[in-house]
Amino acid sequence: MSVAQQIGTVDFKTGTVKVNVMPETKTVSGFVTYDFVMLKDTDSIFIDAVDMRFEQVLLGESKLESYNDGKKLWLKHAFKKDSTYRVSFNYWVVPKKAMYFIGWDLERDGVSNVIKKQVWTQGQGKYTSHWLPSFDDMNEKVVFDLSITFNKDFEVVANGRLINKQFNDTTITWHYDMQEPMSSYLLALAIGRYDKYSEVSKSGIPLTMYYYPEDSLNAKPTYRYTKDMFDFLEAEIGMPYAWQNYKQVPVKDFLYAGMENTSLTIFSDAFMVDSIGFVDKNYVNVNAHELAHQWFGNLVTEVSGTHHWLQEGFATYYALLAERSVFGDNYYYWRLYEYAQELLQQDRSEQGTSLLDPKSSSTTFYKRGAWVLHVLRELVGAEAFKLAVTNYLKVYKFKNVKTSDFIEEVEKVSGKNLEEFVGMWLESLTFPYNDAMESLKKSYFIQEYLMVDCEVLTSKCNDYLSSGISDEAKSKIILQNPAVIKKEDFNNGVKVRQAIAQALSKIPVGFKASYESFLEDNSYITIEVALINLWTNFPKERHRYLDVTKGIIGFKDCNVRVLWLTLALLTEGYKMERKQEYYNALIDYTGPEYGFEIRKHAFQYLKWINACDGNCHENLKQATTHHVWHFSKFAKRLLEKEH
Repeated sequence: MSVAQQIGTVDFKTGTVKVNVMPETKTVSGFVTYDFVMLKDTDSIFIDAVDMRFEQVLLGESKLESYNDGKKLWLKHAFKKDSTYRVSFNYWVVPKKAMYFIGWDLERDGVSNVIKKQVWTQGQGKYTSHWLPSFDDMNEKVVFDLSITFNKDFEVVANGRLINKQFNDTTITWHYDMQEPMSSYLLALAIGRYDKYSEVSKSGIPLTMYYYPEDSLNAKPTYRYTKDMFDFLEAEIGMPYAWQNYKQVPVKDFLYAGMENTSLTIFSDAFMVDSIGFVDKNYVNVNAHELAHQWFGNLVTEVSGTHHWLQEGFATYYALLAERSVFGDNYYYWRLYEYAQELLQQDRSEQGTSLLDPKSSSTTFYKRGAWVLHVLRELVGAEAFKLAVTNYLKVYKFKNVKTSDFIEEVEKVSGKNLEEFVGMWLESLTFPYNDAMESLKKSYFIQEYLMVDCEVLTSKCNDYLSSGISDEAKSKIILQNPAVIKKEDFNNGVKVRQAIAQALSKIPVGFKASYESFLEDNSYITIEVALINLWTNFPKERHRYLDVTKGIIGFKDCNVRVLWLTLALLTEGYKMERKQEYYNALIDYTGPEYGFEIRKHAFQYLKWINACDGNCHENLKQATTHHVWHFSKFAKRLLEKEH
């Protein structure tokens, strides 16, 4: 039987999974049972399983002939149409992908307090079949129940509702129950040391937010607006949340910003921020995006990559709507404007691709997909659009979908023929930029922003800056023409002040005192930019600038602290008795016990000051094998420059 035919031959219904995760050896062993119904007669079916060992493969109570080819477990039997079967087996694997063991091989004196020991999974694009015999074809949807046995000192979170904790001698077995089917790539677990707090949605869904114990003060700023956005999306989408609960867990060195596993979003701990960090780098958009996926991607799932925008475009668009409910209309239109500029730039620099090309870029799937929905809503009207989306989800819930399925629902409700719309917005190789800008001009906020052009209207720039125009428009003026900046402009809001900090790399003496106030701004980006610019422009004041900023860490990537340590080392006569301490701290930041974002900053600064010693060099070599590909690529490039 060919691999492509299986989805029409067999329907796997339920999976009962019992796994023992052993981080010290990076292995997983387990016992799995699958119940399935045959749709056709056949002599063999398969379960995806990469580099696994199997024992006691049974069909019911009887030994089953099976064959393991290293990628699939083949089950051989005279399977009969309309018959129900149960297969069970023990398995063992050392996952090469999809499950990541973080920190278990790190034991260094003096830094044990920062070592994060975690296990987490990432199935999309990497395939759950690397750690669990399952199904790479997302058209195969199964009701999975997971039981995970692990060291009793750790929290274990998985899809579904926790129905029981079984306490053993040194371990706990966590039993999680799912009630509805999902694709295997959405299976997930996260293991680590966490605290948590909970809220309940308006519809009664438990919302649980996990955080590291040391991040207790960052939990509320990080998860700000979670319940508001959950309630908004349920009402806006018109389809109740389909799963028993919703949980969110930050992890170290995650591969992406976040992943929408069914009822369990795993996201990068780089988004854990305090109230100051929230201004510049918050979790709200990622939070809303992964939450929207619980409907678009998890409840209804693409048939294939050709229809990937049905997941990413919808999640991007509905995240924008959720953010609009929190931050207002101007934010919504501003983000759409930014998306349009990115899409225009992509079309200018690359060969265009259709939204229905499975090889299109993330920018196309996410941002052009969001634009499609924005314009479609305008075309058919908000009421018809909303009803069509609700109907689409009701008809195809727990199923797989194509683009035509959605378009047909919109045509039914609106009575419009969308053939021309599909041709222009989905099938064309380039983004309809001019049409998008016409749509945006319905916003006075965008009209105002477009009107401001200091490269042409230099004489009017001072008038613009002193008027009541938006901070975005003021920032545009400042970045286009820094010469127009006046002292009173320093009294603007955080975003405008940030633009001034970035625009004035050479600081006029008359602005020195005003610019120095940026060192205490409510923005870690502004503080970082201001510190390096002031240190460069006014050498005699370097000690004072370092004293003012010595206790500031910055974001989770320690952006301000790593810069501060570097400048402290470079500054003549500054804290001479502590120079070695500062150097050691900077070297430590290159070690694998820290997140890759911190390590990247530390490597960059140490290379800048030509101070990467033996320990730094060893850490850089280790970084070339890191599981986050863009970080390992960065490390390889840095090493190549040494030769």
